[in-house]
Amino acid sequence: MFTTIISRYIAKRLLGTILTIFMGIFLLVLLVDFVELLRRAGSKNEYETFELFLISIFRVPELMERILPFATLFGAIFAFLNLSRKLELVIIRASGMSAWQFLTPAILVALGLGIFSFVIYNPGSALLKNRSQELEAKIFGVNFASAGQTSSQDWVRQNGKDGDSILRAHTSFDQGRKIGGITVFSYHENGDFLERVDAKFGELHNGYWLLSDAMVTSSDAAPRRYDTYIISTHMTPQEANEAIAKPEAVQFWDLPTIIGQAEISGLPAHKYRLRYQMLMAQPLLLAAMTLIAATVALRFFRFGSVGKLILGGVLAGFMLYVVIEIAKDLGNTGLVNPILAAWLPAIVASAMGFTILLYQEDG
Repeated sequence: MFTTIISRYIAKRLLGTILTIFMGIFLLVLLVDFVELLRRAGSKNEYETFELFLISIFRVPELMERILPFATLFGAIFAFLNLSRKLELVIIRASGMSAWQFLTPAILVALGLGIFSFVIYNPGSALLKNRSQELEAKIFGVNFASAGQTSSQDWVRQNGKDGDSILRAHTSFDQGRKIGGITVFSYHENGDFLERVDAKFGELHNGYWLLSDAMVTSSDAAPRRYDTYIISTHMTPQEANEAIAKPEAVQFWDLPTIIGQAEISGLPAHKYRLRYQMLMAQPLLLAAMTLIAATVALRFFRFGSVGKLILGGVLAGFMLYVVIEIAKDLGNTGLVNPILAAWLPAIVASAMGFTILLYQEDG
């Protein structure tokens, strides 16, 4: 009975601290993002403040997915240190509970947060991310892209019945079938340059892109503006999904379907397989962060030097982040198996944390 009460108490303290840090970072990121949007929008009348706020609040949840492991790390560090500072861990240890017993509820909380993050949180954040990109594209389009935000999309080569073209989009949503902030360079069948098209919004149809609010520039005519403009393409929805869409904009439950469609179409799906496996590995990653935090807390109440130990935990989390990013880049290119790239950092971090704790507890 006593063990159960203590376990619930530790789990409650840990969960509360993690959520407090998570929400604090959420509000800070929201404020910074909103201020940056206001700066880029300037004083033009067509930019509504409330619409800018909606864009920020819709896309911040997706950004927070990347911060969740570090919110867990810092939340666990502060929760354990607070328990140590108040000598609560000393009393718990004196009652006969081992470190593994009072760490079990903390690890279960981390595992639960990890499962919640990809089962419920990720689908919601992906839907909001798509909504923010759609709203951003329809309001700002290419004008907003040129206001200082760099596109993260590569140029995509496509062909159509009117010739070849290369396309780049500032934003994409609906699995690559809708794009915003578009630039297209079209060429004649003999390879000569035909025209450049800049458009706010585009949607893929059967055999063509339908662009809205397009500015067409060519070498033999003055720039012309069109409410709608058509660019022919043989690109299929599956190819658009693979070439244009971002895996982060696809919710967890849709990833297996997209991976299957890519395999049927003969297209590579490395980045979607990696995204799926990284989401699945999230619980283990959060558990690893909790173990790293525990090594800091246990050494604190025994040996002191809290500043150095917290710095060590932060550096350990930073190194893990670097390893995850390197593995992610290798997995996206197909150089490393997506399963290995997604799970190996979390497994190694968990093993390291477990080993350090085992050494501290049992010598």
